[in-house]
Amino acid sequence: MRFPDASQFVLYMVALFGLAIPLGRYMAKVFVGERTFMSRVVGPIERGFYRLAGINAEHEMGWKSYAGALLLLQVVGFLFLYLLQRVQGVLPLNPQHFSGVDPFLSLNTAISFVTNTNWQAYGGETTMSQLTQMMGLGVQNFISAATGIAALIAIIRGFTRRNASSIGNFWVDFTRSVLYVLLPLSIIFAVFLVSQGVVQNFASNQVAHIVQPFTSSGQHVTTQTLPMGPAASQIAIKQLGTNGGGFFNVNSAHPYENPTPLSNFLEMLAILLIPAALVFTFGRMIGDRRQAWAIITVMTVIFVGLFALSYASELHGIPHAAALGVNQHTTALQPGGNMEGKEARFGIFNSTFWATATTAASNGSVNAMHDSFTPLGGLAPLVLLVLGEIIFGGVGVGMAGILMHVILAVFVAGLMVGRTPEYLGKKIDVYEMKMAMLAILAPIAAILIGTALAGVLPSTIQSLANPGAHGFSEVLYAFASGTGNNGSAFAGLNANTPFFNIALGLAMLIGRYWTMIPVLAVAGALAKKKWIPPSAGTLPTHRPTFVILLIGVILIVGALSFFPALALGPIADALMH
Repeated sequence: MRFPDASQFVLYMVALFGLAIPLGRYMAKVFVGERTFMSRVVGPIERGFYRLAGINAEHEMGWKSYAGALLLLQVVGFLFLYLLQRVQGVLPLNPQHFSGVDPFLSLNTAISFVTNTNWQAYGGETTMSQLTQMMGLGVQNFISAATGIAALIAIIRGFTRRNASSIGNFWVDFTRSVLYVLLPLSIIFAVFLVSQGVVQNFASNQVAHIVQPFTSSGQHVTTQTLPMGPAASQIAIKQLGTNGGGFFNVNSAHPYENPTPLSNFLEMLAILLIPAALVFTFGRMIGDRRQAWAIITVMTVIFVGLFALSYASELHGIPHAAALGVNQHTTALQPGGNMEGKEARFGIFNSTFWATATTAASNGSVNAMHDSFTPLGGLAPLVLLVLGEIIFGGVGVGMAGILMHVILAVFVAGLMVGRTPEYLGKKIDVYEMKMAMLAILAPIAAILIGTALAGVLPSTIQSLANPGAHGFSEVLYAFASGTGNNGSAFAGLNANTPFFNIALGLAMLIGRYWTMIPVLAVAGALAKKKWIPPSAGTLPTHRPTFVILLIGVILIVGALSFFPALALGPIADALMH
């Protein structure tokens, strides 16, 4: 790694942990009901909301009631967003006079944003009105992120409570996630983004005269249309909430979304900040910070390893391009490597690091074209997707997902030594294992079945810009991204068709709720159990041995499930190059 890149990497990791640890401590206080520095300002707003909504904050829910409240909110949000898109043509804040969105696209987009996926089969500046972007997509960014955090807090309570029939109140956890965490951070970050040049207004698109006119397709071009709108407020929560949906079509490669090197660095930091902080929230709430350090170590090791693969592959460049005489030594700042599909102002390091972070965190925003990565450079983000996006993962759901793998790991360890598996003083029985395996295997099945089904349809071939192994990689990436609630894409694939809109919509629902509901079921089962003191046969889950075991379980499950598909896609693509 070149020295400037290595320096930025070290600075990033220091900043990430330097901010995540105190933020994790703060969130732990929020969710256990302790007073914080925000309580004086936010507390009256919180209590006023409960009175207005008729919520009894003292009433606790069993896991089924908790899940029911969560699903009710999601259904209402889905219906609102779908209808908003369909009738946006007659609503205000539509300076470009966009008509209502197509029914299939509205369905796909509503599912996408409700499930925190933000898969976009449209161009934001050419499809969605400012009202739809702000009141529809932006609001769902808060709701979906807060829902994920609430699910994690519920399972943490499952580990900490004894002989209890409840796991908290969903409405309280959801409200606190928004008021104490997501909203304050988003306001601060949005103001910073505006200072860097990100647009935030309600103006119609502006026409500017370009400095150097040119001729395209026989027409003399002298002007350029500049898109406007309330972008900064949506970009702040899209990064912090691991949503990722771009206000503009090219997402975070657009200079109005990501204008400067500083904005690029801090947006990358925002992607992993809350997922990393929630690991430390977990450690504080269970009263054992060593468990948090064990899990964050697992995440970091896998994350750094896959980033190194992508970075090295892109830095190496494309051998066939060099053989054809293509100069891959483009600028003094980027003396070599594959720069195709990358912003010159970000270069290889920031492009590959963003790609790794966004697929690790279920964010999905992009500042480069993943389809233009080398086969092995694109393999790394694809692997992070198919692992279930538990390496940091989406806010809340990523940490909840890795806890399902922890349950699997302690079960395997228990079989090895012939003892009943336990974690944090709770025995892991058949029911917890069934729910954990459902949460792990349901997304795997959705990815593989969806990819296989798409592969035999003639319409898929017509949607692909690339045949062979790379085209297969594009389809596999699409279903992995949809099921993982990520939303990024290899591109090269026309996803705005009835089949892909419906199939990917179903994949998003499976990836979100067939994992979240089993997690809540595990939380309810664990809360009812009594606490078992550690014994001589208890496996210490904070030591290096367990860290290695957990890494092995995650990688083996991923390899057994997806190696054949990866071999047909990016691995075969790499061998052909």
